[in-house]
Amino acid sequence: MYGTMMDTPLLLTSFLEHAGIYFGDVEIVSRRPDKSYHRYRYRDFYHRSRQLAEALQRAGLRRGDRVATLMWNHYAHLEAYFGIPAAGGVLHTLNLRLHPDDIAYIMNHAEDRFLLVDDVLVPLFEQVKDRVGVERVFVVPLSRQKIPDGYESYEEFLATASGDFQYPDLDEREAAGMCYTSGTTGKPKGVVYSHRALVLHSLASAMAGAVGIAQEDTVTPVVPMFHANAWGLPFTSVMVGAKQVFPGPHLDPVSLLELYEAEQVTVTAGVPTIWLGIVQELEREPERWRLQPMRMLVGGAAAPEGMIRAFDRFGLKVVHGWGMTETSPVATLGHVKSTLSHFSEDERYAFRAKQGYALPLLDLRIVGERGVAPWDGQTMGELQIRGPWVAASYYNRPESADSFTEDGWFRTGDIAVIDPEGYVKITDRAKDLIKSGGEWISSLDLENALMGHPAVAEAAVFAVPHPKWQERPVAAVVLKRGADAGEEELREYLAARFAKWWLPDGFVFLDEIPRTSAGKFLKSKLREQFKDWYPRNVSDAAQ
Repeated sequence: MYGTMMDTPLLLTSFLEHAGIYFGDVEIVSRRPDKSYHRYRYRDFYHRSRQLAEALQRAGLRRGDRVATLMWNHYAHLEAYFGIPAAGGVLHTLNLRLHPDDIAYIMNHAEDRFLLVDDVLVPLFEQVKDRVGVERVFVVPLSRQKIPDGYESYEEFLATASGDFQYPDLDEREAAGMCYTSGTTGKPKGVVYSHRALVLHSLASAMAGAVGIAQEDTVTPVVPMFHANAWGLPFTSVMVGAKQVFPGPHLDPVSLLELYEAEQVTVTAGVPTIWLGIVQELEREPERWRLQPMRMLVGGAAAPEGMIRAFDRFGLKVVHGWGMTETSPVATLGHVKSTLSHFSEDERYAFRAKQGYALPLLDLRIVGERGVAPWDGQTMGELQIRGPWVAASYYNRPESADSFTEDGWFRTGDIAVIDPEGYVKITDRAKDLIKSGGEWISSLDLENALMGHPAVAEAAVFAVPHPKWQERPVAAVVLKRGADAGEEELREYLAARFAKWWLPDGFVFLDEIPRTSAGKFLKSKLREQFKDWYPRNVSDAAQ
């Protein structure tokens, strides 16, 4: 027996229409490169997104054609998020922080046909344009300067639309978006998102027990729109009709705090690097800022418990999450369940510092050397996931099939434990886990502990080869401005909570820690830089 419900497709165009009908007066604010503001409303966004869709069709866009974007977070990128899929095309966001060689590889692998690019990013495209096969390039005049010779104006392109636009008859399983992994190991790999996956992800993300975006919220995605769909915030915000505030290229702490204060932002999202800078600025001038109570979604790397506590003191709530490009991306969130309210404050903070439990419709498991591991909070293994917004394969990369299990799970490459309450705690990336004398050491646990020291701004723990113990940990540390701490002090600080053999054999003090394009610590570079640590500094005392 089947149900008697209508079978209507789950499409992003439904979000666009809903926003145009019900939320026309809601504001969308963007900061231009010169820090001036661009303001318009959802009714403008609705009409311009449809103009873009029609203009693309008039330009010969075929169903499934890829349209690339090389853009910061702003109104025109939001138009691309909806206008390209509405035309039957595939939105392909390019990571502008990648090396030009990687950008050229990705554009060619995706077979991008058209490109939308910010005028301030044309010099970046110039470095790859002779190596890619895009047919037409449309420049968004963010700086309000003349469009460079040889390029077309985005605004003039929109003007080619007549206004008589009809959506194509789309299937919910058709591609709507495309994003490539950052390629820290091997070539970047493409993930293709269907309309169905993005709609379901948005519905789950908007739930009160998830990101919890409501119509009355004001949302600022600091995470770039070219990185994993800005964690889905633009799609979810349009779905519920929330005010959106885009920072453009201005991601320094003071610029973001100015934006939060001026626009009364209530929801924001970014990587720990961003929030560490924000909290240091708040601590430096605590009386300067008048912020609304904000929910601050953090992901991309583990958030130190000390940072979560620090934001609480300013009335700002950090919500820890986990996800990947392959999971659209939000998969878990670290809210404290009501059944844990009787736990001590320290215990509740420990839960908040974990990556959280899975959103509805997603399944998680830990797989170790002996198979599926118990949820005991102790047994480590690879975190695997499945669900309706999880990738089942990579685009045109059959050699990557081993990232997916025969029984239908995605192998994340993250090493984790899951406790009896279902909370995930990422202990490392598989490639970053340190194996010393046959035993595993979690670099993330050591890093989070180090970043709880009052003098430490950032810390990255990485493995160096050891002639006896196979690998040993070394810590790279960035101290806070004006702070002082030495190697022995930091080792003693860690010794209070870790076994002696876990303690780093050495500490290196740096001005900054190398990072990936997504803002994560680039430990491969540290491992290469310090690969000759031994036998130059042989010490067996640690074990």
